[in-house]
Amino acid sequence: MRLLDYECQTTFWEDFSMAERFGTEAIEDTYKRAESEWKNDRVYGTELSMVLNHKCWYWYEKQNETLSRLYAELWEEWHEWVLDNWKSEDLTYYLRVTD
Repeated sequence: MRLLDYECQTTFWEDFSMAERFGTEAIEDTYKRAESEWKNDRVYGTELSMVLNHKCWYWYEKQNETLSRLYAELWEEWHEWVLDNWKSEDLTYYLRVTD
C-alpha cells in the first residue's frame, strides 16, 4: 500500500497477513468478519478491496497459486457486492479510489 502513496485507515493488511499463517480457512474467516463489519463503510470497504487485490498480486508474484487464487476470488466477490449494493457517493468514492 505504501507504493500507492495511500495512507491505510485499517489493519486489514496485517489482519490478512496474520491469517495467512493459519491457512485458507483463517483467511476466509478474516474476510467474512471484515465484510460483515464494514460493508456499509465506504472508506473501510474500499480499503478491503484494495488489500484483497494487492494480496492477490503479492502471492501471484511469490508463485503461490493457492493464495493468489483465493484472494482473487474474495476480491471478485467483494467487488461484485459493492457494485450491486453501493450507490451514489459511496460507489463514486470506491471507483475513484480503486481506479
